[in-house]
Amino acid sequence: MRTLSVSFAAAVSLLMVAGIAEGQKKSSSDAQYIAESLSAAPKTIAKNAAVVRIEKDGSMTTLRQGKNGFSCMITANNRMCADANSMEFFQAWAKHQNPPDKLGLTYMLGGDKGASNTDPFAMAKTADNHWVVTGPHIMILGPGAKSLGLPSNADADPSAPSMMWAGTPYEHAMIPVGSGPATKTVSAKTDEMKK
Repeated sequence: MRTLSVSFAAAVSLLMVAGIAEGQKKSSSDAQYIAESLSAAPKTIAKNAAVVRIEKDGSMTTLRQGKNGFSCMITANNRMCADANSMEFFQAWAKHQNPPDKLGLTYMLGGDKGASNTDPFAMAKTADNHWVVTGPHIMILGPGAKSLGLPSNADADPSAPSMMWAGTPYEHAMIPVGSGPATKTVSAKTDEMKK
């Protein structure tokens, strides 16, 4: 368990350096933070998941030890719960290295605040990076996810399964689940039509 915590701490620290953890709610009490973090996963996973908080200085505080290999957190105001293979994938992404040839599973049942569908390193919407906001979903990470045969369009429909970051080593499956916050693809064309 200690090895997982150390590996997880390294991966999360790298995500912080890459700017993923900005915007943490500083005023959040531990109990509130734990509840919000755990809401990223199904109850059966959340029940035994670890909960970690990434601090402003990049350090990580373990608020609750886990027993099932999943760690839940809030990054860039997005709730997520990732298994150990997903954390290795995120660590490779943060270092701009090829991800390991392992399947990883990450829950984001609260949806996300948006990301580029084409540029793995984009931190903000631009006119041409095909920004997409996805409601409740799971991510299947690792090279094996490509074998699912899902669409890999730049302007993916976030309400249907598709591949994100297609054609890059970080390509992964986005699988919408259940109902929740609206999903949308935001592109330059969409923005122009609104004007």
